[in-house]
Amino acid sequence: MSIHPDPDLRPDPDQLLARIQHDAAVSARGKLRIYFGASAGVGKTFAMLSAARQLIDESPTDRNILVGLVETHGRSDTAAQLAGLEVLKRKRWGHKAKPIEEFDLDAALERKPSLILVDEFAHSNVAGSRHPKRWQDVEELLAAGIDVWTTLNVQHLESLNDVVSGITGIRVQETLPDHVFDDADELVLVDVPADELLARLSAGKVYAAPQAAQAARNFFRKGNLIALREIALRRTADRVEDDVKTYRIEKSISGVWKTEASLLACIGPGNRQHNNAEHVVRSAARLASQLNATWHALYVETPQLQRLSTAERERILNVLKLAETLGATTSVGTGDDIARCAADYARAHNLGKIIVGRHDNATPLAGFRWPWWRSQSERIAALAPEADVVEIGAIPSPDTLKSSAVAASASAPAPPVDYARRRAKRMRYVWTLATSALTTALATPLLPYFDLANIVMLFLLNVVIVAVKFGRGPAVLSAVLGVAAFDFFFVLPRFSFAVSDVQYLLTFSVMLAVALIIGQLTSGLRFQARIARHREERARSLFAFAKDLSGVLQTEQVVEKSVEVIERAFKSKVQLILPDRDNQLTAPRAANKNDLPAQNGGVDMGVDISVAQWAFDKGEQAGFATDTLPASGYRYIPLKAPMRTRGVLAIKPSSTRWLLIPEQQRQIETFASLIAIALERVHYVEVAQETLIKMESERLRNSLLAALSHDLRTPLTAIVGLAESLSMTALPPLPIAQQETALAIRDESLRMNTLVNNLLDMARIQSGEIKLRREWQPIEEVIGSAIRSISASNRLWGTRRIKVSIAPNVPLLEFDSVLIERVLANLLENAAKYTPLTSHIAIDVRLEKGTCVVVVADNGPGIAAGQEKTIFEKFTRGEQESATPGVGLGLAISRAIVEAHHGKIWAQNVSATIDANGQPSHGAEFIFTLPLGTPPTVSVGASETAP
Repeated sequence: MSIHPDPDLRPDPDQLLARIQHDAAVSARGKLRIYFGASAGVGKTFAMLSAARQLIDESPTDRNILVGLVETHGRSDTAAQLAGLEVLKRKRWGHKAKPIEEFDLDAALERKPSLILVDEFAHSNVAGSRHPKRWQDVEELLAAGIDVWTTLNVQHLESLNDVVSGITGIRVQETLPDHVFDDADELVLVDVPADELLARLSAGKVYAAPQAAQAARNFFRKGNLIALREIALRRTADRVEDDVKTYRIEKSISGVWKTEASLLACIGPGNRQHNNAEHVVRSAARLASQLNATWHALYVETPQLQRLSTAERERILNVLKLAETLGATTSVGTGDDIARCAADYARAHNLGKIIVGRHDNATPLAGFRWPWWRSQSERIAALAPEADVVEIGAIPSPDTLKSSAVAASASAPAPPVDYARRRAKRMRYVWTLATSALTTALATPLLPYFDLANIVMLFLLNVVIVAVKFGRGPAVLSAVLGVAAFDFFFVLPRFSFAVSDVQYLLTFSVMLAVALIIGQLTSGLRFQARIARHREERARSLFAFAKDLSGVLQTEQVVEKSVEVIERAFKSKVQLILPDRDNQLTAPRAANKNDLPAQNGGVDMGVDISVAQWAFDKGEQAGFATDTLPASGYRYIPLKAPMRTRGVLAIKPSSTRWLLIPEQQRQIETFASLIAIALERVHYVEVAQETLIKMESERLRNSLLAALSHDLRTPLTAIVGLAESLSMTALPPLPIAQQETALAIRDESLRMNTLVNNLLDMARIQSGEIKLRREWQPIEEVIGSAIRSISASNRLWGTRRIKVSIAPNVPLLEFDSVLIERVLANLLENAAKYTPLTSHIAIDVRLEKGTCVVVVADNGPGIAAGQEKTIFEKFTRGEQESATPGVGLGLAISRAIVEAHHGKIWAQNVSATIDANGQPSHGAEFIFTLPLGTPPTVSVGASETAP
């Protein structure tokens, strides 16, 4: 059995277990290799194909390699690399009258090679593909166990998209998430100097001559290429750094590898007069800035440092906050050995330089040093010989500064004395004296019956009890008192410190040493147990809080539970401030209004809404112990959820030093994250419920409309027929007045029948029952049919005139003639309703940007401001209260029909002039578009053209 040379350097079993579970999860998944470059033309595709050919040459039978898709962009050397490789046939898509060839994912999955080459990782697929992005196709290939090689440029990374566009002035639309790049199994950097790439561009090896000249003027400028190259190298270095960390975990490597510039600043209690801890932090920050390195700040809390005064502990916590402000990652460690904790932390985070202050080397006696005593820097260097240990010199303190400090301290008020803390500290030593006296009293009657070696055990037991109960200092006192009491009361000659037998001197020495060691170990274990208990309490509170929040379904429940738990866990005053619909925070109400003055109405006046609103808008913490309004009694923490900020948590700690502890800060931030996620979950539950209610209401309304329409059509048809019979076939003929009444009944019945048809059509459209019958046909026939249908009603149309203008180049269009005729009829009917009887209406048909545009314009009063979009909603009318007939469904039906044809429809006011030909001068125009498509070719035979 092999034994690890140093038990303290063993790998973390939790990390190893997590790594084993991760490896098991991805064992069946394919491997992804990305050929990464700064820009197009560096040779990514060439390098990928060359590697594939080399792999085939090395093992022609072992690997089944398939070229899924490779874009050569007309480069002959890249196309030559495809020789001998199996290329997958591309899938053809009809897109905007031009066929497009894309990667065939289904064919690749069916073929299932061991390795497939897919170029242009960030490419956007054609509309209608299973995945909108090619990287999603690659994810499906990897999930099927297929290895994938692909290519990517640095400007296609989502996090760098704005950075690259700011440099080049060109916004790249095709991007992929950074986590896809980071999760790749291999990364191959393909790098070419800027001058060489420009030479290749000039030689036509990147683009054809016209395109190369344009690229050289825009994207391919030397400054752009140099900047992109630097970004690509840095991004690759970040990725390689993650690979190094993963490798170190896999191989259980604990030593420091100086693969990057990284610093660890060790903060100690130092010297309060000279502020050496702050000096170390600021020096480390300057050094990290000079080296462009990341850095950490570590404070190790030992049992000795636990006994520091409250002022000293607050000073150290302020130094930690200063380090965090200067960009450090702060941490508070616990242990008995500061040097070992610092060395272990440096190894765990691969920090190559450890910064310590020279004041840490000071001995208790100035100018004196025991031969065996070693400073913290020396001990760290011995424990981590692979790391660089840098000592920071102490700050000089001239006499002038001393005198001014004395004067300032004399004028400044003395800090408050913690009498309760001092009294408790004194009582620990009083109880130690009492227990030592009690032990002596209990052991005295046992002297005739037990040997002195057994009586010694009672004093050692007393040392253990005192160490567990009161700590290290009282344990040392108990050990000294035990030795003295044992010598005075039990060793001959009794009641004297004289020793008759020299052997007892060894007994006293061993007894004192054993007592001190036991006290030291016991107090250390007590300290570690207390730290572990605090951590367990924090973890348990987080678990219970998350469990409670997972079951709430209302915002009020989230607020109530959050305030209750946080107040109990942190012994602080807590308020949860949520925004209204306008993203404005409202004043919070106290949990118990009786606790607040009646004139405040139960509103907690200690919370500053303006500060909370700032934290909400900026997404940054404000208030107590922050850089923004630190004088406030509350700290305001924004509740950041994945989608947006959900509110602000205002917390007022009971102790001024509480929020300065990094562990406490992280815990309250974790609580805030849980609250934000719970609020967002409850919000979307409410949204889902509202959406479901709206859907049910819409379904019920459509069902009701359909039922009413079916039941009304039959009696309306009968009324129309009876009215026509009365007016035309009645014998004897009706008088003129009665004939007009019969015709009026017929017209109103026809109008009502039109309304019923609109209701029925809208119900069918909403339910998806209408199917388009597309046919290639001329638009002018449908326009004429719509004009005839609308002109048949003389009561509505009157003496209005219509002018139709159709461009000569309008081809055949593919549409449903019945439905498009309905659209035109609705638009003409709408124009007739809201214009005078003598108005003019114009229909214009033309081609614009690959679509056929149809415009119906009138010279009426136009559209009211702000109604250009709302008039297309269901049951929306141009005039809310008027004698104009209709229920507001015609335009809604028209929009649904046009959008079903993949077109668009909108309305706007016009300001042209009416000439003698009847063109509208003002009023409104309704415009809709239809896609052109590719009409069929009609061939005329000889028999058809012969007379």
